Amino acid sequence: MGKTILPYIISGISVGGQYALIAIGYTMVYGILRLINFAHGDVFMVAGLMMVYMAAAMPLYIAIPLMIVLTVLLGFLIERVAYRPLRTAPRMSVMISAIGVSYLIQNLALYITGGLNKNYPSIPWISDRVHVLGLETSRVTIITPFLTLLLVVLLVLLINHTKIGMAMRAVSLNFETSQLMGIRINNVISATFIIGTFLAAVGSMLFFTNYPGVVPTSGAMPGLKAFVAAVFGGIGSIPGAVIGAFIIGVAESLIKGLDTILIVNGTITEQIGFATFSDAFTFVLLIIVLVFKPTGLFGEKTTDKV
Repeated sequence: MGKTILPYIISGISVGGQYALIAIGYTMVYGILRLINFAHGDVFMVAGLMMVYMAAAMPLYIAIPLMIVLTVLLGFLIERVAYRPLRTAPRMSVMISAIGVSYLIQNLALYITGGLNKNYPSIPWISDRVHVLGLETSRVTIITPFLTLLLVVLLVLLINHTKIGMAMRAVSLNFETSQLMGIRINNVISATFIIGTFLAAVGSMLFFTNYPGVVPTSGAMPGLKAFVAAVFGGIGSIPGAVIGAFIIGVAESLIKGLDTILIVNGTITEQIGFATFSDAFTFVLLIIVLVFKPTGLFGEKTTDKV
């Protein structure tokens, strides 16, 4: 039983780490702007496409850092062009702008690629096959959770022990008061988008190494699942987003392998098709969380002042 389930748990932890890197971007932007950045999953997809084209034109040791820099620049430009002019607009206007940016990026990607599936390049070392606990898997599956936790620790240190981190915490607590205290709001928000898109770029490299097909809609489902992870953990909470992402990744992987697990253990004799419901589980979980604990696992309860 253990050997049957273990590969799915390891795979789920890896996928959860990739979701976590995207979810952090959602939760950081929401924590400061109270905005769901619906274009975040599409930035993740663009990072994958850029890597496809750049790896074909230049060495990987140049393509990888250049892809990360260009992804960060894209996140900065989205904030500057689509969100900053609407800083004082109603929240619904900013949300509509975010949805518009998402569709714009998807359609530009469709125009450039023709909608064809692009094969993500094989990255030396992390794409190699390794044996762990008697199982064969790719090295990226093993390093993803450790790299994710390292990046989260560095991010928490940045937020708790640097001036920009202190400014982020102040802005997330009270936007207007932070402005009155002399904090440069625009710089803080830009830094938040830069950090979020940097993590999404790293996440895309790990994700597409495991799932090498890149199409214009490749960011939609991982983006939605990362958003659910952020809500599940308590949107605005970085540790909550990470824990929520790992839970969703493991649960999704186990559901995909449930038929095989049950057949191997003699519970059933033929495929039932549980894998079909792996995506549905994520959104059922979202409904349950919103009904019974709208603030998520680690979200703070807010009260409206009269």
